Formats: sequence, C-alpha cells, structure tokens
Amino acid sequence: MNIHRTNTILYCNRWDATVKFYRDMIRLPVLLQKAWFVEFQLTDNSCLSVADAARTSIASAGGDGMTLSWLVEDIDAVHDRMLADGIDVGPFMVTWGARTFYLFDPEGHRIEVWARP
Repeated sequence: MNIHRTNTILYCNRWDATVKFYRDMIRLPVLLQKAWFVEFQLTDNSCLSVADAARTSIASAGGDGMTLSWLVEDIDAVHDRMLADGIDVGPFMVTWGARTFYLFDPEGHRIEVWARP
C-alpha cells in the first residue's frame, strides 16, 4: 500500500464550536468547507476534518479514545501564542523524553503538542 495523503475525521456534536476552534483559535488553513464538513490542512499530505455528527451516519465519540499528536518545531512559541489567544493549554511535561503539553478541543478530543528532545 502506498498512501499519498491522510485525513483524520472528527465527528462532532459541538460542530460549530469545534470548527471555530480549529479555524479561528488554532488557525488551521481551510481546504474545503461544506454545510456540515470542514477540512483543514495540517501538512502538505495530512488533513484534519470536522463533520457535524447530527448530519452523518457516524456518531460522535465525545472525544473518547482519541489523541491528535502534533510535532512542532518551536513548542515555546506555540504554547505562548495559544495562551495569548485564550486557549486553555496545560503545563509543559516530559513524555517519552520529549517536551509536551496538552489541550482539548470543544468536543473533548485531546491534542498533544510536542517537540523533539
């Protein structure tokens, strides 16, 4: 199998708030927007989509069992910007030797932001 692109789809009960979180607070670029589905670009070959669970055949998991893990280059700058923008981010920790911090989107999905040691 030769995968060229990945897309993680989050099915959300709090769709409007979750879209606003990723678009306006995290500031991810929007690649596609429909009435109940928004696709955000993470990297050249990786996307994150948010679907309105009320309009799909798949129910929201309410954030259970999901962690989005994002490797960033300047974790201090990301943490500082998120704090300045009013995002509730956790303190720095060390996880498997890497500096990390955690936050949650409005649907309850955990986001791990980390930098290489």
